[in-house]
Amino acid sequence: MADIKELRCVIGDCRFGADEVSYTCPAHGEVGTLDILYDYAGLRSQLDRDALSASPAANCWRYQALMPLAPEAMVPPLSVGWTPLYDAPRIAQKLGLRSVCVKDDGANPTGSLKDRASALVLARALELGISTVSTASTGNAAAALAGLGASTPEVDIVIFVPASAPAAKIAQLLVYGAQVLLVEGSYDEAFDLCQETCAAQGWYSRNTGVNPFTTEGKKTVALEIAEQSNWRAPDVVAVSVGDGSIISGLYKGFYDLLQLGWIDRLPRLLGVQAEGSAVLAKAFDQGLTAQEIKQEAVATIADSIASELPRDRAKALRAVRGTDGRFVTVSDAAILAAIPEFAQLSGVFAEPAAAAAYAGLKQALSAGIVSGGESVCIVSTGNGLKDVDRARESVSGGTRVAPDRAAVAVALKSAGLI
Repeated sequence: MADIKELRCVIGDCRFGADEVSYTCPAHGEVGTLDILYDYAGLRSQLDRDALSASPAANCWRYQALMPLAPEAMVPPLSVGWTPLYDAPRIAQKLGLRSVCVKDDGANPTGSLKDRASALVLARALELGISTVSTASTGNAAAALAGLGASTPEVDIVIFVPASAPAAKIAQLLVYGAQVLLVEGSYDEAFDLCQETCAAQGWYSRNTGVNPFTTEGKKTVALEIAEQSNWRAPDVVAVSVGDGSIISGLYKGFYDLLQLGWIDRLPRLLGVQAEGSAVLAKAFDQGLTAQEIKQEAVATIADSIASELPRDRAKALRAVRGTDGRFVTVSDAAILAAIPEFAQLSGVFAEPAAAAAYAGLKQALSAGIVSGGESVCIVSTGNGLKDVDRARESVSGGTRVAPDRAAVAVALKSAGLI
C-alpha cells in the first residue's frame, strides 16, 4: 500500500489526514477537490520499477503499491485495466507525426476507461464497510459502477442517469441489475440529486471529481501508458474532456511517476472538448480560475463529455496548465467524421467522445499546437458500441447484391477490388 501522506485541496492548499475528509475540501466546497498524496521518498526506497514490471497481474492492480488500498484489500473480480497500447503508423503518416499510439480503454469490461475509477471506489467502499454505492452519469461511469458492482455481491448500486442518455448505455445499466433512476433533466441535475441522496442515506458516492479515489483509479491509465512505452512518456497525450476527471487522472499518474523518478518529464496534455460543451476550454483561453467558471447550457452528440459545470474543473485546468498543454474544441461534425476515420486508420472503434480526441489532435496540428516531430498518444476512452446510432450516422454505403457470383463480381469490379 502507498502510505497516504495527506489529502490536499487543489484550490487552497488545505491539508487533511487520510481519514479526515471523505470528499471535497470543507473550506472550499465542491470546487475544492482533493489530491491524495503519498510519501514519495519512502516509495522510492521501497519500490523497484523492474520488479513492478514483472508483476503477473494483467490488470490495474499491478499498481496496487501505488494506490491508497491495503495489500489485503478486497477488489472487484472483473479484470480492469492493462488495456492495449497500439502503434498507429497510419495515423502518424496521415497527420505527419513522428509516432502515434492509441490507448484503447474501450477494451475494459464495460467498454470505457471509467471502469478504472469504479474498481477503486468499490474497493474503498468495501474497506469502509459501506454497502451502497451510487453515481450520476451520462452513461459510462454508471455502466462501470453497475458492471463492477454486479461482480461484487457485497455492494448495492444505485444509478442516477439523464433519461436522454443513449439507449444502449441505459440498457447496459439495466442488464447489470443496478437500481436505475432516469432523471428527466441534465447530467448536472442528476449529479446534484445523487450527492444529496448519498448524504441523506449514508451511501458512498462515486461521483466524478467529488470522490478523490476516482482520480486514483483513473491515473492507472497513465501508469500503463508509461510502462507499455518502456517508461518513456510521449510528448503529447490527447484525450477528450467533459467533467475533467480523466485528464486529471492522467496528470496524477504521470505526476506520481515523475516523483518516483520512473519517467523524466510530464507529457503535454491536450484536452479536447466539443464546441457545444466547452466550459473548460473557454476558461483556459480566458485565464479563469476554477472558482470563476460559471455553469453553461450544453449541446453535443458526444454525451460522455457533455457537462454544464465540470466537477473536476480545478484539477483539469491544473493538468493542462501544469504540463504546458492546451485545450482545443471540435465541432460535432468533426467528431462524427472522426469515428470512421479513426477506426479505419487504427482499428479502434470509438464512441463519439473518444473519437473527439482524434479530431482534436487534427485541430491541434492545424493550429500549430502539436508539431510533426512529436510523439503522441491518443486515449480512446470508450467503445463505439456504446452509441451505435451515431456510428451509423457517421457512415454510408454497403452494396446490395443478388445471391450469385456474377453479381458479386460486378460489385467487386465496381469497387476496384478485382
